[in-house]
Amino acid sequence: MSDSDRPELAPIRELEGLVRAAGEELASWRRRAQRAEARARELEETLTPAAAPPADPRVAVLERENAELLARLSTARERARQLLARIRFLRQQHASEAER
Repeated sequence: MSDSDRPELAPIRELEGLVRAAGEELASWRRRAQRAEARARELEETLTPAAAPPADPRVAVLERENAELLARLSTARERARQLLARIRFLRQQHASEAER
C-alpha cells in the first residue's frame, strides 16, 4: 500500500495545502502592508504642513494677499518712521532758529 492509497493521509495533505495557501495569502497581505507603510512614510515626508497644498484654492489666494499686505505694511512703517525723523529734525531747526 502506497502513501497515496492510505485514506488517513488525505486530510493531512488537504491541511498541508490549506496551510500553504494561507501562508501565501498572508505573505501577499504582508507585502501589500509594507508597500502601504512605505508610501505613507513617503507622503508624510513630502507633505509637511508648510508644504501641503491648501484644501481650498481660496486659501492660497488669501495667504498670498496676506503676505503682500504684510510687505506693504512694513514699507509704510519704514516711511512713517522716516517722516517722523524729518519732522523732529525740522522742529529742532525751527526751535534753534527761534532762539536766535
